[in-house]
Amino acid sequence: MEHVDFSLVDWSRAQFALTALYHWLFVPLTLGLSFIIAFMETQYVRTGNPEWKRITKFWMTLFGVNFAIGVATGIILEFQFGTNWSNYSWFVGDIFGAPLAIEGIMAFFMESTFIAVMFFGWNKVSKKFHLISTWLVAIGSNLSALWILVANAWMQNPVGMEFNPDTARNEMANFAEVLFNPVAVNKFYHTVLSSYILASVFVVGISAWFLLKNREHLFAKKSIIVASIFGLSASFLTVLTGDGSARNMAKYQPMKFAAMENLYMGQQNAPLTAIGFLQKNALESDPSKQDFVFKIEIPNMLSYMAFLDPNAYVPGIHDLVKGNTERNIMSYSERSEKGKVAITSLSEYKNAKKAGNDSIANDALVKFNENYAHFGYGYYANRDLNELIPSVPTTFYSFRIMVGLGFHFMALFMVVLLLARKDKLEKYRFILYTALWTIPLAYIASELGWVVAEVGRQPWVIQDILPTIAAVSQISSTSVQITFGLFFIIFTGLLIAEIKIMITQIKKGPEGETIETEIKTS
Repeated sequence: MEHVDFSLVDWSRAQFALTALYHWLFVPLTLGLSFIIAFMETQYVRTGNPEWKRITKFWMTLFGVNFAIGVATGIILEFQFGTNWSNYSWFVGDIFGAPLAIEGIMAFFMESTFIAVMFFGWNKVSKKFHLISTWLVAIGSNLSALWILVANAWMQNPVGMEFNPDTARNEMANFAEVLFNPVAVNKFYHTVLSSYILASVFVVGISAWFLLKNREHLFAKKSIIVASIFGLSASFLTVLTGDGSARNMAKYQPMKFAAMENLYMGQQNAPLTAIGFLQKNALESDPSKQDFVFKIEIPNMLSYMAFLDPNAYVPGIHDLVKGNTERNIMSYSERSEKGKVAITSLSEYKNAKKAGNDSIANDALVKFNENYAHFGYGYYANRDLNELIPSVPTTFYSFRIMVGLGFHFMALFMVVLLLARKDKLEKYRFILYTALWTIPLAYIASELGWVVAEVGRQPWVIQDILPTIAAVSQISSTSVQITFGLFFIIFTGLLIAEIKIMITQIKKGPEGETIETEIKTS
């Protein structure tokens, strides 16, 4: 393989990671808060209680600030596929671009149309039409997420495509397979549900602040009840979809699964490490191996989580890199040789077609198709195969912190809901402080979910088909460094601006007269 500019690859990855992480600070709040607002406005229309309108308008203001900045960061994020990852865009643009186009045409325009009514239509349209607009904004926001997650899931499990050897591009063969890709279905539900948890934590935490300041008691309690019910429901469903994510990972991305669990040697009846601390192995022959300094295990749980069978064999990092003939697992060295054959055969095919030698072209195409499943490994034929192993500590710790925080959120929702229903929240100020300081923890958990998903699949841009070293644009790494710095400054500025605007609006509180009556379940 030709020389790889790792500085370019690393800076391109860093820039995309930077913009993706910043963008994801805004997206989950939009996804979840839009539905919370819709529920609150539904209560207003159903009961006619003006306090619900007041509550709805307050959270709608915070939603608007977050929505605007989220759109700005998302546009910049998508532009990078053309600037920094043009080889990737050429190779799979026909497939990857389709969901993004649908997202822009269907979901984004749906949001844009009805968000104006939602914000400026009070007292200009009927209550029911305004409510419908609010619900359509929530649905549109989540449809945007659907198409983006379909595109991302296809990168994790490429299906519904055919490779065109004449253009050296992958082309969509079955849109339904791409849309209903099992990874896509599960990823959508898991991602949006986790976003609902973040938004619920946000509403509960801000409402707790009002109670700590002895302000807006009725507003805060009603908001907490709605958000905690919504968040608790989402938490239970997130556990189920997380279980599905683990099985998809074990099936389609076994290396990510092994790295996430620090499973070096494959096992039957594999235990799940609930808590563990890692230590780098000192052996040069096993640079990827991480020893446990300490761990608490749940017997057989990893096998069950991966294959719904406590006796199932779960392959480890060693099995995948070195191979395991007993378990019919091909080594990475074998896969890299087959991938090299695929790359060479494609070149032979194109040269033979150009020369008009159909016989040689047909033979080369047969050989290419036989080895295409290993195409991406061919870029590592003469490289250190340990480059195909993602960062074990990063995925291992990120997953456990995320899961641990998830159970914390669930417990918080249960406690605040119980206390709010009994009208005893103000008596437990430490619970209110806990709710307030849980807000940043929700953002950390949300970001760590993407760290597991994206760091865990490295070095693949498209699983097994295209690695990062072959996907980047042929540009100067200096250019990427400059834009990285610019994006960092701009995005940080946007984040600071949002936080300041949010804090100003929160301190201002909901507009209109306070209706201090006893909280009712209506």
